Amino acid sequence: MPDSRKPRRTRWVSPLLRRVLLVNFVPLALLLAALLYLDQYQDGLLEAEVAALREQARIYAGALGESAVRVTDPNNPVLVTDLARRLLGRLTEPTPDAEAQIFAPDGALIADSRVREGPGGAVQAEPLLPSIERGPVMRFVGRLYDRVLALLPHTGNTQVETGPETAEELRLNSSDRSHLAPPIIRRTEDGRLLVTVVEPIVRGELMGHDGSSTVGELRLTRDAREVEDSLFAVRTSILGLFFLALVLTVLLSWYLSLTIARPILLLADVAHDMREGRGRTGTVPKTLLRRGDEIGELGQALSASATALWARMDAIERFAADVAHEIKNPLSSIRSAIDTLHRITDPRQQQRLLAIIQEDVVRLDRLITDISDASRVDAELSRTQTEPVDVVPIIAALAEIADATRQDGDAHIDIDIPDQKLVVQAVEGRLVQVLRNLIGNAQSFSPREGRIHLRARETGGTVELAVEDEGPGIPDGNLEHVFDRFYSERPAGEKFGKHSGLGLSISRQIVEALRGRISAENRRDAAGRVLGARFVVRLPRA
Repeated sequence: MPDSRKPRRTRWVSPLLRRVLLVNFVPLALLLAALLYLDQYQDGLLEAEVAALREQARIYAGALGESAVRVTDPNNPVLVTDLARRLLGRLTEPTPDAEAQIFAPDGALIADSRVREGPGGAVQAEPLLPSIERGPVMRFVGRLYDRVLALLPHTGNTQVETGPETAEELRLNSSDRSHLAPPIIRRTEDGRLLVTVVEPIVRGELMGHDGSSTVGELRLTRDAREVEDSLFAVRTSILGLFFLALVLTVLLSWYLSLTIARPILLLADVAHDMREGRGRTGTVPKTLLRRGDEIGELGQALSASATALWARMDAIERFAADVAHEIKNPLSSIRSAIDTLHRITDPRQQQRLLAIIQEDVVRLDRLITDISDASRVDAELSRTQTEPVDVVPIIAALAEIADATRQDGDAHIDIDIPDQKLVVQAVEGRLVQVLRNLIGNAQSFSPREGRIHLRARETGGTVELAVEDEGPGIPDGNLEHVFDRFYSERPAGEKFGKHSGLGLSISRQIVEALRGRISAENRRDAAGRVLGARFVVRLPRA
């Protein structure tokens, strides 16, 4: 029962399209991850921020050391608190994004630039800077970046730490490290990135090698908003390019699907129609046949295969019809003879009818044998590998066998073969069968004590084998028809049933399967008289 399943003609997302999208998207995603992994770029920005902030802190600490330190005892300088507060306010006033704090050597807070005196002496604290309200896109980019970065190994100079007072704390292993505490880079819970450096407050002329002249520490903190903005700009550009490349990837993948996957599905539908018997030739769309790529070659191969398949099926049907017709004739003769045999009593007529039955049985046996051989030729040659075969010893052996089995009146065989090898790519057993058929055909048409010539020679890239006889020749209109199945023009006086008419047809079948050609022609003299027939076989040289 034929399979009724049929491939779908429309698949908007075919498996091939999914594979193309996956193959194109994976490198793009890896590139995006590599570009979003901006540790080195971030480290460079932060190092520059730390260097600038440290320089600013040194200036502040130097000013405080020169203006806010009272020296009553060279061994015990004192930092004047009120003076330090006022000076610190004046120093930090031009930089509202910075916070400066002064600590005593014992760690007590002396001054804070965020704490200012209001009207009436009231003390009020000002925030360092309000947090920036970022838009949904910026928040999405930030969250996406943080998630991606958390999955990647960190190889730069930045390490992630967490503390009780911050959502995230980053300590920079900078090459610009002093004998004091290293700079601290931390991110607050509201998303701000803060950079803090610490510088000692000393009086220049009192500074000793043991650091005893240090009267306090200046801790300067600044919002690294410029670093954040630079990183955000880079990430936004990368994501924009990524989504643009992603759109182009999807479009190109869709184009590949339209030009590869859908034509293959169309060819699959064509093959299914052919299997169901709904298409012979011309089923493959012409648009596919005109393509100059591999799909076009596949379409042409499928169309050629369909043409060859239907030609083979037509040939099988004709062969079956010819076989039925040829078998029907001797069977009708046998049936007629048997029916007549029951009605006559004359012994001589009975013997004659029995002889007719015997001849028809012999003819049927010969016919069935040759039909079986003809039906096996194609299948056998399709499974058998050809090999180099030297035709010179084969012709010589066939001539010796014919001479050894020759009877009085049979034709003599002459050979004309070169001394060197003539090697063709063939199946030796089937090539011998072709030559035996041609020699047997020549013997049946040769006159008494006639001569048959076997010739072999090389012509270009082929080897030419010829079998010539001295018989009556072939009618000019039948030079091609002699290779038809059951061709029945036989010499006068030949015993009935000796030949089935399939010998030359089988010979052509074998030669064409070996990628060669076989033809028939008449030998003529200078006056144009027919001297006999010549059969020529041309096979490619190995």
